[in-house]
Amino acid sequence: MSKSFGVALLGAGRMGMEHARTLLGIAEARVLAVADPNLQAAETAQRLLRAEKAYPDPEEALHHPGVEAVVIVTPTDTHARYIEMAARAGKAIFCEKPVAKELGETRRVLEVVERKGVPFQIGFQRRYDPPYAQAKSKIEAGEIGPVEQFIAVMRDPAPAPLEYLRTSGGLFVDMTIHDIDCARFLVGEVEEVQAWGAVRVDPRIGEIGDVDTTNLSLRFANGALGVIQNSRRAVYGYDVRTEVFGAKGKLVMDATPKTPLWQYGSGINADHYHFFMDRFKEAYRLELEAFFRSLSQGVAPTPGPRDALESLRIAVAATKSLQEGRVVRLSEVV
Repeated sequence: MSKSFGVALLGAGRMGMEHARTLLGIAEARVLAVADPNLQAAETAQRLLRAEKAYPDPEEALHHPGVEAVVIVTPTDTHARYIEMAARAGKAIFCEKPVAKELGETRRVLEVVERKGVPFQIGFQRRYDPPYAQAKSKIEAGEIGPVEQFIAVMRDPAPAPLEYLRTSGGLFVDMTIHDIDCARFLVGEVEEVQAWGAVRVDPRIGEIGDVDTTNLSLRFANGALGVIQNSRRAVYGYDVRTEVFGAKGKLVMDATPKTPLWQYGSGINADHYHFFMDRFKEAYRLELEAFFRSLSQGVAPTPGPRDALESLRIAVAATKSLQEGRVVRLSEVV
């Protein structure tokens, strides 16, 4: 029988509740404490999970007796603080992306994690989405030969609130980073980038110094080339697709219907995923299951500290490329 771990869930908002429902079904996880500044939200999660206590302060929950692991789903600007706090307390850590929006803070906090030797997993959930996971296995098995091109598209149904975008770190750090992680996961390390951006959706996004429509070109260390396209708006719903092209064929992770049903008549109709939490619901479950399975087996969770850092480095390089209008090598971003 596998060991179970005492858990503190830090954050009981929309994504926190999604993880709470997943934790209910994980035998290796016993949620002992829940925290959220909105105590009512924390108490709702506490009742769902039958946890011992709800706290308004995540630090108190982290130090609740018996807690061995934390699941951090708090606002982005608090991630670094709670990661460091948990690492110094010797707790295993699962955290939604990113560690922080700045490279210096990210590197500093992850050095604490590695120095303390605590297990750490960053929430790049697409690695656990079955099509992406299968694609990785097929690429490693050589089924499409050496990879030559990578193409990724992600478009949100609508921009996030302006208040969020002001502090998001910019489109590349906030949004493109998921496609960047997929690029590293499926193809390998990136050597240089060239970014283009425009404001095509909402002029207010331009007024806060950001863009809402981007193309990002990648040159990988193994010689492959890549393109990532992002937009803050897709009127038909969440649009995410990835293609990996190799010498012997290609793999396509397509934008499939939400319901596996096509209606044929005067036209062809199907429904569509509206948001990322809907499209990647299974991936969110599988990533948490993998985290606790890793703890139970005594192996390092993945994606780990290096993945968190390197994907952010590429996103920062993309931002630099956009601002300076030139190709940026990753060696420039330290």
